[in-house]
Amino acid sequence: MSLQVAKRDLREVMVDSFISSVQSGLNIAVLVSDSTSTAKISPFSDKFPERLINVGIAEQSLVGTAAGMALGGYVAITTNAAPFLVHRANEQVQNDVCYSNTNVKLMGLNAGVCYGALASTHHAIDDISIMRGFGNIQIFAPSDSIEAEQIFAYAFNHVGPVYIRMDSAQLPHIHDHEYEFIVGQPDIMFEGDDLTIISMGSSSYEAVWAKRMLAKEGISAEIINLPSIRPLDHRKIVESLAKTGLVITVEEHSQHGGIGSLISEIIAEHGIGCRMKRLGFPEGAFAVSGPREQMREYVGIDAKGITKTAKEMISL
Repeated sequence: MSLQVAKRDLREVMVDSFISSVQSGLNIAVLVSDSTSTAKISPFSDKFPERLINVGIAEQSLVGTAAGMALGGYVAITTNAAPFLVHRANEQVQNDVCYSNTNVKLMGLNAGVCYGALASTHHAIDDISIMRGFGNIQIFAPSDSIEAEQIFAYAFNHVGPVYIRMDSAQLPHIHDHEYEFIVGQPDIMFEGDDLTIISMGSSSYEAVWAKRMLAKEGISAEIINLPSIRPLDHRKIVESLAKTGLVITVEEHSQHGGIGSLISEIIAEHGIGCRMKRLGFPEGAFAVSGPREQMREYVGIDAKGITKTAKEMISL
């Protein structure tokens, strides 16, 4: 596998998937909360205006209406910014979608610190922890457009609640076109012997670059991308951690409740002798505001920060 030159906005892949799904016979309804530009939804609304519902700036109504549409036989898909979905509509996600088991797909757009300088009101560094706290919802985080397209195809055809954590950057391909997403399976991108680096979403791009930087210094890193956070088969992760004995988790998310917490739980439950370092935004703190690249550097989740942490762990 290698980083590809091609870059594509995951939201464009999402909208193309909406269109192809309707054309293949899937009864989709897409709902926005005055978030048509955020969702880049115009190509879909131009083709299928009757399938787009705009509830205005009313996220609780967005989710409640989606649940009603699902009960009416639609595959209901909400498309709005992750911080407003998981915070403003928290009760409706829990009760109307998860508890009621309605066929709603929640697209958490612009997750992490995509909004940069707009600061904590627009950052979603707790969305995975919130969604993991709910029962009865599958959780995914695509890392590039090749993976995203396959996740969308699965999610739209799966009957039941789904949350998909979305990035707004134009992400380079870190998968070849032969890649196959398998629900519940960790994605072993590169094998290695010295330590394991586990990441999700756009952070996987940074992990792949760190792998290259470490290789130049003779360090062999195993890279695991987690597109499927729930469900998740633990076996490949357990095997990797037992082999290397060192693990770094990388996420544009709080250290609390995300994949760092998830991997800590796996280590404890399986009794693995493994040293661990979680990279992410500090637990109990808001993300600083500013350019996204600087925020990543500040908390050490860019490729240089991952490389630095890996070398420190190996030298102990």
